[in-house]
Amino acid sequence: MFGFGMPELIVVLVIVLVVFGAGRLPEIGGALGKSIRNFKKASNGKEEIEIKPGRPDDEKKSE
Repeated sequence: MFGFGMPELIVVLVIVLVVFGAGRLPEIGGALGKSIRNFKKASNGKEEIEIKPGRPDDEKKSE
């Protein structure tokens, strides 16, 4: 389709790993999955989307 083969995907994954680090990859993957899920719900016409409030420590900083 776009001409992406295994070598290109490996290069992209290595670049992502270097930029974000191994510790943040699960967090990024989870956020991406939720975004895709919400997009599918919105495109199907469902009114409900998943919104997760900010971290609890963010509220303490604003006080």
